[in-house]
Amino acid sequence: MNREQIRTIIKEVIQDMQGESIPVGISSRHVHLCKEDMDILFPNMELTKKKDLLQIGEFAAEQQVTLKGPKGEIQNVRVLGPLRKFSQVEVSLTDARMLGVKPPIVLSGDLEQASPITLVTEFGSITKSICIVAKRHIHMSTADAERFNVLNGDSVKVALDTIGRSTVFDDVIIRVAPNFVLEMHIDTDEANAVNVQTDTVGRIVK
Repeated sequence: MNREQIRTIIKEVIQDMQGESIPVGISSRHVHLCKEDMDILFPNMELTKKKDLLQIGEFAAEQQVTLKGPKGEIQNVRVLGPLRKFSQVEVSLTDARMLGVKPPIVLSGDLEQASPITLVTEFGSITKSICIVAKRHIHMSTADAERFNVLNGDSVKVALDTIGRSTVFDDVIIRVAPNFVLEMHIDTDEANAVNVQTDTVGRIVK
């Protein structure tokens, strides 16, 4: 048995120990809007679907906004649908530095310490404390959670096997809902740092 065969066997054993693979999705900067803010930024319009996202019922819209902070702006930031109860802006830490804002790293929906940011379109603008950096997490259905033996809110370690940048992410939060599709979400900074590709998968480290 040669060295390459031994490496292959060891890799397979480690994967078996770690369990099933989890698709990894890269979450680029984006915006969620509530009805009130939608009416200001896009009056007399509805969100127009550009393409469906993996999570059921969610989609990337044709509408885009410009983000403005104290130091700079980022144009053509995609709005995601459907509309939510509260608006939210999700950026990477690199984006935040470009904008001159200091958003907290928190789970989506936690806006208690969110940074102020301005959203601008040709129709209007709003300034609200709604900017965050999304904490890495895994979407799971109830059945997935049972299979992986985890609960909503659990923090786990996830190993990613990538070319030249294999790593283990700590403090990945489990998010469970009946209609969730299995997928790990990381932002562009995290994805670039570990060379994530379209076929990259993660495995929970037991």
